[in-house]
Amino acid sequence: MKTALWLYLFLFIAFFDLHAQYPILTPFAISLGAAPSFIGLMMGLYSVTHLPGNLMASVYVDRFGSRPFIIGSLLLAGSILLIQAMVTSPWQLLLLRSIAGFVLAFLSPACLSLLARLSNDISQQGKLMAGNGLVHTLASVLSPAAGAILVAKLGFTSAFFILGVILIVTALFALFFLKEAKVASDQPAENKAAPTVKAPYHHSTELVDNTLKSSHISWNIFLIPVGLSCAQGIITFELPLMVQNNGSIMTTGLLFTVISIGSLITLCMLFINRFNPAYRTVLGTIALALLYFMLAADAPIPFMAILLFIGMCKGLVFPALSHWLIQLSNGERYGRTFSILAIASSIGAFLGPFLAGHLRDFISPYFISFIVLSLALAFNALPARKSPKIIGPESPAA
Repeated sequence: MKTALWLYLFLFIAFFDLHAQYPILTPFAISLGAAPSFIGLMMGLYSVTHLPGNLMASVYVDRFGSRPFIIGSLLLAGSILLIQAMVTSPWQLLLLRSIAGFVLAFLSPACLSLLARLSNDISQQGKLMAGNGLVHTLASVLSPAAGAILVAKLGFTSAFFILGVILIVTALFALFFLKEAKVASDQPAENKAAPTVKAPYHHSTELVDNTLKSSHISWNIFLIPVGLSCAQGIITFELPLMVQNNGSIMTTGLLFTVISIGSLITLCMLFINRFNPAYRTVLGTIALALLYFMLAADAPIPFMAILLFIGMCKGLVFPALSHWLIQLSNGERYGRTFSILAIASSIGAFLGPFLAGHLRDFISPYFISFIVLSLALAFNALPARKSPKIIGPESPAA
């Protein structure tokens, strides 16, 4: 568990650093002369350049381990931030954000794969994923306000420089203290029938020697992270623009902090981890879709309250989705599983800001979030036998 503690520490610093940029990137781009449509393109390209990195991670994380990719991503991302502090035009910022998207594409699959390999016990893996969500949320609670304060006190150039130095120093510490981990060997089988763990929509796994073996994963399940990241990208794009006209960078940081506090509330409810992760994922996604519909319909509910509930749903869904994929995946292919998850998230994160930037004059971006989440759930309602298998053993002949 020492490896888990070190990884949580490095993840906290990395997520803190990266989330601190959320409330300041849009104002920074506007200060360089970028239009809202250009900002949407910039945020979308950041996600598009994730895709080749995710594809490479799907092969090389399993082959070479997580440690070199975690260290390399942090080191290069910090260096890019140092250069970003000196840009003078929107196109330079677009280029650097695109490169950063590729570099950081390896970080999430490598971290999740390393956490999953720390144990082959189902319950323990669920706790590790919940811990990852808790660390992520704690960092995102503090970082938006911290980023806004840095800019208010020091300006954009100094803020990006400090954030870059923090990432580089974190990478150097990880080089010395982060160790690669391997799943412990399975315990001897006991003389009793192995139970079956069933999930919605005919995704199923079999429990053998306290380790889950996958029957298969259908493509449909990865539509959920597409929808989730699309909705997340839209609200990340919309909040700074909304505040830009009626507030300040500090107000933007406060709104992102409210969302993170909601996530923290849910993650502190440890009893939730006892429930089936598949049902937690589906129910949380349904709740998110309804909340975005309320935003689009201007429901008579305080805006801050809706943001708080959106954060609570995120705190429910994201750890549950990772736990669900661990249950459905072959234990030797965590790198591939989480890389496909990252690819799906990258596609959604591109679609969200891109659609919001180009359609916000014609339709509420929050209604787009509602539609995308609803479609993801609808396609998952289809029987899995109609979807191709992507991970797991071949089905026996009929």
